[in-house]
Amino acid sequence: MSVSSLLLFAVVYFAAVATPEPGVAALVARVLAHGLAGVAPFIAGYVVGDFVWLAIAATGMAVLAHEFAQLFVALKFAGVAYLLYVAWGMARSSASLGAAAPPARAARGWRAFSGSLSLTLGNPKVIVFFLSIMPLVVDLEAMSPAIFLEIAATMALVISSTLFAYALAADRARAMLRSTRAMRLVRRGAAGIMAGVALAIATR
Repeated sequence: MSVSSLLLFAVVYFAAVATPEPGVAALVARVLAHGLAGVAPFIAGYVVGDFVWLAIAATGMAVLAHEFAQLFVALKFAGVAYLLYVAWGMARSSASLGAAAPPARAARGWRAFSGSLSLTLGNPKVIVFFLSIMPLVVDLEAMSPAIFLEIAATMALVISSTLFAYALAADRARAMLRSTRAMRLVRRGAAGIMAGVALAIATR
């Protein structure tokens, strides 16, 4: 794949990733409520989910994906359930900033990864990008293992750096909120955002 074609894909993919949408909102809400705890596997779930859709588009499995549409609907609602669970935990967590206050609990490791993975696999925006928009800038008929790896590496760099930038910005905003009352409002607001994202995904 030529450098110019790869750069064009990177720009289009960055625009899709950086545009505020349910996945970004879920990440920001999570960091506002819990900080950066467990954010790496959470972002990794988004990366792997995009890899899955890249593989589906690159191998001509779009028809197969259509045949198993109910599976992706189930994944979508699994992601919705995860977001609602996280929102409930945020709303109920303590906002105390005292030295004796236990740290807010956030899903980490496999739980964080599987939650964001299910969100990505069932996200209509991601599906539209890989099955409708990406073929406009990538010649799928000329796809080879080498080109697939080039695109995958580009995707990993773009999505991970973009989402980490969102996470760091949200964590910096969180650090500026010093009072217990402010943290309580932030966590409840984040819980509301999570619940809203879940409802938005469920109704698509």
